[in-house]
Amino acid sequence: MPSGIPFIVGNEAAERFSFYGMKSILFVFMTGHLFSSTGAADFLNESQATEWQALFVASAYFFPVLGALASDIFLGKYRTILLLSTVYCVGHLSLALMDMPESLLGVTFEPRTFLIAGLFLIAVGSGGIKPCVSAHVGDQFGQSNQHLLSKVFGWFYVSINLGAAASQFATPLLLKHYGPGWAFGVPGLLMGLATFVFWLGRHRFVHIPAGGREFLRETFDPTGRRAILRLLPIYLFVAVFWSLFDQGGSKWVAQATSMDRNLGGIEILPSQVGLVNPVLILVFVPLFNYVIYPTINRIFTLTPLRKVSIGLFVAAIAYTVSSTIQEWIDAGQTPHISWQFVAYMLITAAEVMISITCLEFSYTQSPRKMKSFVMALYLLSVSAGNLLTALVNRYTRDADGNSTLQGADYYWFFTGAMAVAAVLFVGVAMSYRGRTYLQEEAPARNTPPLSDSDRAADNPTN
Repeated sequence: MPSGIPFIVGNEAAERFSFYGMKSILFVFMTGHLFSSTGAADFLNESQATEWQALFVASAYFFPVLGALASDIFLGKYRTILLLSTVYCVGHLSLALMDMPESLLGVTFEPRTFLIAGLFLIAVGSGGIKPCVSAHVGDQFGQSNQHLLSKVFGWFYVSINLGAAASQFATPLLLKHYGPGWAFGVPGLLMGLATFVFWLGRHRFVHIPAGGREFLRETFDPTGRRAILRLLPIYLFVAVFWSLFDQGGSKWVAQATSMDRNLGGIEILPSQVGLVNPVLILVFVPLFNYVIYPTINRIFTLTPLRKVSIGLFVAAIAYTVSSTIQEWIDAGQTPHISWQFVAYMLITAAEVMISITCLEFSYTQSPRKMKSFVMALYLLSVSAGNLLTALVNRYTRDADGNSTLQGADYYWFFTGAMAVAAVLFVGVAMSYRGRTYLQEEAPARNTPPLSDSDRAADNPTN
């Protein structure tokens, strides 16, 4: 195992705590804890908060393109991650200041202004480092240890969800008992820790130099263009999945408020229900890698795109469950939260098959100098999915700001969209023909950088 991997994984766990901790309470904060500078309620309604949250996530997954360009052309992955992590920390500070008394700040401010500024800086910071971190993982591997790449990407995803699980349990409690300042401040401290852990590993990483003009030549030469054009249709369909998945932090939270959340005599908070997702990830990653995938492979060859295809259908089933739950709520019933757990099990299984697979697939299908950029293009699918959510919520509101796509109709709309996308994706997957690109052998520490050549091999991927 490359010696730099533990530092990257540790950094990712702490960074994801900060991001998911903040994100887990954002919807609840905007709908119930946002006040003006005069102390008057400045809450958003459910549709508005869903739109704001979707736009934030869309932004966080748009800025990977800029981060990737900075990394691949100018700074390299390590410097880009370190620089934008600092921006990330400032964003958390801005959110924490929303709860700071004006007497301490010495100025009058509108908390909503700090909210917008903080979300923007976090979107820039978290988004900018996303493609660099995942590509940085892949850079630590060469031909001799490439067989470990799939498992390491799986454990990389486990680290993400360890951080997410801890934060989604703790941060809602911080908001409830100590207020927004601590609830947003603690994730900021974890982001600072993440940056420090990453810096500690600086001498252990394989550093791939920025491509400069060569990156531009590779991107726009026939090989680069073909790689991008092959992948874009895949990302377009995956975007629909992310539209559904990321509403777990908004619509599913709102749905949970109307459900019986009593578990063993303890009533869990609506914003804590999402904790099920990262916990299930910790179970599902080894389960899929060591049991489910090998079992399916005995029946038919389970290529990456077949995993994604199955995942899209499973996501449609997950939203069928959530749509049914909402039907019960609309009828005046109070279903138990365990029904939403079923939906989470299905959407998490879909996530394992789609997200982890796409991370590895995007890395292996991109030419050597384009790794971060192609990772960023994949992350644009998350942005596009959340933009779809924001647009649906924006253009289904009436003049009074209330949604015209009410109750179960809202959920069935997205269920149908996912089902259609899953069916159409089958044809895309069957027609895909790709090439696998891996780095040259990782050099020993303190040896000269790798050469600029790629080793590309034909590889069945559909």
